[in-house]
Amino acid sequence: MKRKKLLVVGNGMAGIRCVEEILKLDPELFDITIFGAEPRPNYNRILLSKVLQGEHSLQDIILNDWSWYELHGIRLLAGETVRHIDIKSRSVETASGIRETYDALILATGSSPFIPPIPGTDKEGVISFRTVDDCTKMADMSKVYTKAAVIGGGLLGLEAARGLLHLGMETQVVHNAPYIMNRQLDRTASMMLQRELEAQGMRFNLAKDTTRIVGRTRAQGLRFMDGTRLDADVVVLAVGIKPNVELAQRSGLRTQRAILVDDFMRTSEPNIYAVGECAEHRGISYGLVAPLYEQGKVLARVICGREAEPYCGSIPYSQLKISGVDVFSAGLISGEDAETAIQHYDAVCGTYKKVTMRKGRVTGAILFGNTNEGSSLMALVQQGAAVSELIPSDSGAASTAESAAEALPDNETVCACNGVSKAEIMRAITEQHLASTDEVREFTRASGSCGGCGPMVDALVKYTRSGKKKEGSHTAVRTPVEVPVCECTALGQSSLKQAVVHAVDQGCYSISEFMLHQGWKKPDGCEVCRPALRFYFEMEMTGAVKDDERALAIKALNDVSYEGSGSYQGVRVWVADKVSKKEAAGIRRIGERLRSGWREVSLPSPVSAGVSDCTASSVSILVQGIGISASPAGWEVYLGGHAEHPVREGQLIGVAEREEEVVQLVAACLQWYRQNSLYEEPLWRWVERTGLTAIRENVLDHDLQRELAEKLSRHVWEAQVG
Repeated sequence: MKRKKLLVVGNGMAGIRCVEEILKLDPELFDITIFGAEPRPNYNRILLSKVLQGEHSLQDIILNDWSWYELHGIRLLAGETVRHIDIKSRSVETASGIRETYDALILATGSSPFIPPIPGTDKEGVISFRTVDDCTKMADMSKVYTKAAVIGGGLLGLEAARGLLHLGMETQVVHNAPYIMNRQLDRTASMMLQRELEAQGMRFNLAKDTTRIVGRTRAQGLRFMDGTRLDADVVVLAVGIKPNVELAQRSGLRTQRAILVDDFMRTSEPNIYAVGECAEHRGISYGLVAPLYEQGKVLARVICGREAEPYCGSIPYSQLKISGVDVFSAGLISGEDAETAIQHYDAVCGTYKKVTMRKGRVTGAILFGNTNEGSSLMALVQQGAAVSELIPSDSGAASTAESAAEALPDNETVCACNGVSKAEIMRAITEQHLASTDEVREFTRASGSCGGCGPMVDALVKYTRSGKKKEGSHTAVRTPVEVPVCECTALGQSSLKQAVVHAVDQGCYSISEFMLHQGWKKPDGCEVCRPALRFYFEMEMTGAVKDDERALAIKALNDVSYEGSGSYQGVRVWVADKVSKKEAAGIRRIGERLRSGWREVSLPSPVSAGVSDCTASSVSILVQGIGISASPAGWEVYLGGHAEHPVREGQLIGVAEREEEVVQLVAACLQWYRQNSLYEEPLWRWVERTGLTAIRENVLDHDLQRELAEKLSRHVWEAQVG
C-alpha cells in the first residue's frame, strides 16, 4: 500500500508531539516531511530560561535529535521557511524554492514575540526572548555591556531577567501594571515574589508606561510617560507573543487572531490542520505546552482515521521557572466571579495558598513557596469540583508535601505536559527502584518539560520510598492502586488480563458476554477498552484453547467487529541497505521473512525490528525493539532497544548460527512478549519489568523456543484466513 504524504510546517514542540502520536498509532501510514525555520532539531522551548540561567546547555533541552528523524524515516528540512500553500494543487513552496505536494498538511508554525508599538524597537541592543539564538545574543551582549532592562513583568519577562542576572548584568524589570504577574497572581503573592526576586538582585519599575527606547542607533535607555528615564545598554522585549498566521492568511485560510480550527483541529480547508500556538480554538490561542500536547493527541487520531474525542479546550495554568522560587497559578484567580474559598499566609515559612470558587465550585488556585498541591488543585479546577473536596492543609509544614502526595488520587495526572499519572510514577519508583526526581524524569518524562510538577514528583518519590501507611491501612504502601483501563470498568490492565484468562478457561469466547458478566458500564465498551479486550482474548485463545475448539473461538472473536477495535498490527522492519557483500543476501532474506511473516501480527504496543551487519550501522539496531546483527559467530539478537525518550539500548539475548535459527529465536522473543505483556506496554518496558535473565531462560530453551515460534506462525495463518 502506497503511503500518503504528510507535510508538517513547524519543527516545534506541538508539531513534533503530534508526529510522535501519529507514529504510535500508524507508523506506516505516512511519508513525513517536516519544515523547520531554525537550523536545528526539535528542542524544549520552555527550558530556554534554564539555558539562559546556566542550569542547562542546548544539548540538554534537545527533545528529538537528528538520529530520531532518520530512525523514523522523517525528512527534516531544517532552516527552511514555507512561504506559500497552493490549496488547489495541494503543495507548499519554501523561500528557497523547494516545492512539495501533500495529502495532509499540518500547520504548527507557532508564534513570534509581540513587538510593542514603541519607537526605537529596531535599534541595536533591543532583543526579544524566544529562541536559542536569542539566548546566545544575550550571552554575547553580557560580555560587553552591564545594564539591562526587560519590558514585561509576566512569566517570560521574569525568566529573561533572572537569566540576565545570572550573566552578571544589572537588571531592571519594567511593567505597566502595579504588580508583577498580575494576570496569574493576586497582589499578596505578587509582592512575595517581588521581595524574593529583589533579594536575588532584580530591580522593578512598576506602573511604568514606556514611550520610547532612547539612543541614536543603539539603545541607551527607556523614556517613560511620566517623564522619567532608565539607563540601559540592552533592552529585552517580553510583553507577549503573537501567533504566526501570515502563511495561512496568504493562502486563504480563515484566521482571526490565529488560524481558526474546530474541535478536531481542522482548518477551513480540507486536509489542512493546525495545532499549537498558531491555532485558535473557540476564540482562544494557547501558549502553554499542556494544551498543545492535548491538541496534538486529538489531531493524531483524526489524521490517522481513528475515532477521536473532540478537543474542548484547556484550563490555563502557570509555573514560574526561576531558581529558588516556586510559584503555581491555575484558572480564574481574580475578578467579580472569583470568591475566596481558602486563603492561608505563613510569613515565617514564606508560603501562601489561595483557592477561589464560584457558586461553591473550585475555579482557581495560587500557591507560593510550596507548590506540592499544584497537581491536585489543578485537577479540582479542571473538574469544577465542589469546595468540600479541597485537600485539607492542617497536617503541618513538615509533612505537607507527602500529605499532598498521599491525598492525590492514583489516576490523577501529575505531569500535564506529558500526561503522566500518580500511579505511573509510583509504579516506576517501585518496580525500577528509582530514588530521585531525576531518575523518575528519565524513566517517565514527568517534570521533563516545564518542570512545574517537580515538587510533586519529589514528594511522590519520598512518599513511595518511605512505605508510609495510608489512613486505616495495616500494610505499608509499596505499590499504587491499579489504574482502571477506562471509565467502563474498575479493572486495570493486569486485572483485566487475568479476568480474560479465567473467562476463556471457563469457555467464554465472546467479548460481549465477558463485558456483560464483568459489569461493563457501556455495553459495547469504548475505544480504549475494546482493543485491549480483543488483544487479551486473541492471545488467550491462541495459547489455551484446544485445537477442536479454536475455530469456534476465533469465529466468536471475529463476530465482534467494533469499529476501531483492532490492536496494533504488524512489526515495522528496517533492513540496512549499505552492508558488506558477504552478508547482504542473508540480511535481505531475514528482513523479507520478518516483513512478510509479521505483517499480520497483533501487538500490545508498536514494535520495530532492524537487521544489519553491525550494531553501528545506519539502521541502529541497538535502539530497535528487536535487533539482529550479523557477527563472526552467526547472528546476534538484541531485545528492548528504544530510540525515543527514555532511550534504551537493546540487550543481547543470544546468538544463532544459521538464518533459520535466528528467525525462530526472534519469533520466540516476539511471541513471549505478546503472551506476557500488558496492553499498551512497550517492548522495552516489558524487558525491564521481566528481566533479561527470565527472558533468556524461556526463549533459549530449545523446545519452548520452537513452541513459541509455532504459536506465532499459527496466529499469522489464522489472521490471514480468518
